Amino acid sequence: MKQDGLPVISSIPTKRKVVFLTIDDGWEQDPGFARIVRERRIPITVFATRDAVEAEDLPDGEPGWKYVGAGGWPYFKNLGVAIENHTLTHPDLRTLSPEAQKAEICGASKAIGRHIGRAPELFRPPFGSWNPATLTAAGKCGLRAVVLWTASVQSDAKIAYQVEDKRLRPGDILLLHFRPPLEKDFAKLVRKIEKRGFTFGDLGAYMDELLPPQ
Repeated sequence: MKQDGLPVISSIPTKRKVVFLTIDDGWEQDPGFARIVRERRIPITVFATRDAVEAEDLPDGEPGWKYVGAGGWPYFKNLGVAIENHTLTHPDLRTLSPEAQKAEICGASKAIGRHIGRAPELFRPPFGSWNPATLTAAGKCGLRAVVLWTASVQSDAKIAYQVEDKRLRPGDILLLHFRPPLEKDFAKLVRKIEKRGFTFGDLGAYMDELLPPQ
């Protein structure tokens, strides 16, 4: 759908049996996960939060996290995939003023451009929470679309569907997070999706077909 001219997208219209893997924040920088992505050339899309990427520890010290901050921005650059915008500090944007929303979004775009060498084009609001001011801010920050999701991936690669028949559909956008055990769960998810006859799509390439040129 479109709001104030900026598209808000949660699935890609296609008849191909293709799904899109997106992963948010950047806390658990697991080298095993990175190896799978590079070796299999899986076209994931990362929505990076600056504070997570640059973190040295979790705020609440949760157990079981081995790779927090292990690599920083070079880890994400070396993934060889699109790094998109997920704000500076991961706030609920609806609680912020329009100016504060713009600072969060534009600040993240600048950080990604500086460290990755490519300015992001897509935006995912933390918690999927947004309002008209979010769309205005994202547009002013040079972003082309807001990307939500169709289903989320929980621990042990369990897919939490948002449709009644509880199955994958062509064009689904799946939401993951950089959470342990990332390598194990990601490998299991890839096997599960491929077993169901789906392949992995390049979200950016499909979005180029959907969106008007800048």
